[in-house]
Amino acid sequence: MTAIIVRNNAERSRFEILDAGAVIGQAAYVDDVGADQRIFYHTVISEEYGGRGLAGTLAAQALDETVAAGLLIVPVCPFIKKYLGKHPGYSANVLAPTPSHLEFLSAALAQRVRQ
Repeated sequence: MTAIIVRNNAERSRFEILDAGAVIGQAAYVDDVGADQRIFYHTVISEEYGGRGLAGTLAAQALDETVAAGLLIVPVCPFIKKYLGKHPGYSANVLAPTPSHLEFLSAALAQRVRQ
């Protein structure tokens, strides 16, 4: 590993973790702008980078930036749910997913596929 950085690639609606400029993982989200909520639905790290704590690094920055932007965290992604369970400092900024969140997420992802 060389220069590990995390960035929000808002154009692709995901936080990315990079090693020397190459994307090695992501935490994907959909923003519900009208509700000031960010729904995290998928987090992944490249297999060859597994076991190094990079998913936690990615999650921490993604959640910190989400809170700093004034958005509530809606954890649909199992990894983000697990991370939040271990880091209760975020609890004031978390909403449990509801059926309406899942419907919104499904519609938003379907819209992306059509584009």
